[in-house]
Amino acid sequence: MGLHAVFAAVLLLLGGCADLGYYLQSVQGQMQVNAARRPLEATLADDTTAPALKRRLQRAAAIRAFAIDTLKLPDNASYRSYADLQRSYVVWNVFAAGALTLEPQRWCFPFAGCVGYRGYFSREAADGFAHGLRESGLDVHVAGVPAYSTLGWFDDPLLNTFIHYPDYELARLIFHELAHQVVYVPGDSEFNESFAMAVESAGLERWLTREGDVAMREAAAQAASRRAAVFTLMQSVRSELASLYRLRIAPDFMRERKAEILADAQQRYLVLKTGWNGYAGYDALFAGLNNAQLAAFTLYHAWLPALQRVFASGNGDFTAFYAEARRLAALPKEAREAQLAAP
Repeated sequence: MGLHAVFAAVLLLLGGCADLGYYLQSVQGQMQVNAARRPLEATLADDTTAPALKRRLQRAAAIRAFAIDTLKLPDNASYRSYADLQRSYVVWNVFAAGALTLEPQRWCFPFAGCVGYRGYFSREAADGFAHGLRESGLDVHVAGVPAYSTLGWFDDPLLNTFIHYPDYELARLIFHELAHQVVYVPGDSEFNESFAMAVESAGLERWLTREGDVAMREAAAQAASRRAAVFTLMQSVRSELASLYRLRIAPDFMRERKAEILADAQQRYLVLKTGWNGYAGYDALFAGLNNAQLAAFTLYHAWLPALQRVFASGNGDFTAFYAEARRLAALPKEAREAQLAAP
């Protein structure tokens, strides 16, 4: 996902800002990531680097080369260094929405425009901000993020937060984050994330065809099947709540009905996962399902089917797809969405 705070920080620090602490932590957090980077060659040549880590870094380097040669993603210094941040996530994003609406809260920043989340480089800071939002009556979701894109402003490193992912998940992540360097529209998170998801999906399919063995393809297909099932369930829940929130009924009754819909969603999820052989990766999502989580989910999928159709219409040519995405990105938001919504 695109990082907003770093680029805005210098301007806001110079000009003054009521939210100075937020921008300071963003600058300090990015500086920490930058300082922890070490060139890949040096890390691989270091005798103290664990053999397992060396194998993962070599695999990531091969994926990076594939991203350039086959997917035509940027050939730059991103993902040519490694940083161990000594924590599980690089940032924690805070999402919020009203108790009776699926419209996300948005925060506005120079360069990035208005986005539906705020990112923090410490869990404590994220939880502190989330607590205040909850106290004001909002639905809130705090999500740990293993990677983000600085959109080419900095040389994004490989991180300990994702380097040990299975090969197909590592490839998905690298393709996704590099895609943000190709096309980014300030203030349109739905388009940005859907575009990156489209590149990720098509890129992974291409990568598995060339690099995957039978076991890897099967594992990737199972993961994709789970994601598709969760997507269908989330879309259903979102549709039910959207219909509910349009009704002219008493707020208390609406809250009761909302609780029933969310409780039913949790039960539907438990039934769904019985065929997953114990996989529990979505448990936390459904245990605390609320409007903020549904709004965050929509950020990544709003225009994904439409952009996948655009990709298919160009016969799977990545360069042509990027050109069309840039054309759409240059349009005013209403015109862009009208074209994406057209059958």
